[in-house]
Amino acid sequence: MTRLTHLDETGAAQMVDVSDKPVTHRTAIAEGAVRMEAETLRLIMRGMTAKGDVIATARIAGIMAAKKTHELVPLCHPIMLAKVAIDIEADEDLPGLVVRATTKVADRTGVEMEALTAVSVACLTIYDMAKAVDRGMTIGPIRLVEKQGGRSGHWKAEP
Repeated sequence: MTRLTHLDETGAAQMVDVSDKPVTHRTAIAEGAVRMEAETLRLIMRGMTAKGDVIATARIAGIMAAKKTHELVPLCHPIMLAKVAIDIEADEDLPGLVVRATTKVADRTGVEMEALTAVSVACLTIYDMAKAVDRGMTIGPIRLVEKQGGRSGHWKAEP
């Protein structure tokens, strides 16, 4: 890539014209983590937080966020998502929760931003629901792990 696609010749921001691109099946996987005190993780896993089921709520928040990505990211195209899956697993070595989002679409543009938005909002929801017991939680890194489809084909992040 020799230039940023969201900038025109003058450097002004623009929405990329995807009208001539073929519709292809596209998938993206993103991940992130919320690091917390070990006791906070235990409370979440036992369902003992005052706000309710942290993992179920974060999963729903991530799905909702993926569906609203085009409303949050200014130059992002609205797309008809075929799938959004949010997996949240405890990792006692962090300690914390690892969030992974998988998004799928058949469209003219990628679905990476939807996966990244889903992970980001799921992580924020975890923080919001557990902050009463652990304000020192940290979020990140959040990153794209893999994408498939479109002109650039298959890409996978280094482990």
